[in-house]
Amino acid sequence: MKAKIQFIKGIDEEVIPNIKLTRSRDGSTGTATFLFTQPMILDKTMSEQGEITGMYLIDEEGEQVTREVNARFRNGNPETIEAIFIMKNRESWDRFMRFMERYSLSNELTFTKARSSKT
Repeated sequence: MKAKIQFIKGIDEEVIPNIKLTRSRDGSTGTATFLFTQPMILDKTMSEQGEITGMYLIDEEGEQVTREVNARFRNGNPETIEAIFIMKNRESWDRFMRFMERYSLSNELTFTKARSSKT
């Protein structure tokens, strides 16, 4: 099964998001912020498919979901979707990372580690 992201169940989002990860120093919690620029789900023709009910991360292990999904508008038109996925423990962090590995392989993505601000 290909790893995929959906905003409406059954409709795969084709736009690849920019994803920023943060993790607590002890590794017990983390946050992933997804930013989709011009996602297909915001296309006017998609409105008849239903409403966005969350962001669903789907792979062979099952489904993870966040309801923290917001659209950003420019000049009255939807432009981006930001979704925040919170991992509250080490197990959910590990599960999320397994999804991301599968999603990156499915979409030929690479991981770039942020540079440390310490000098």
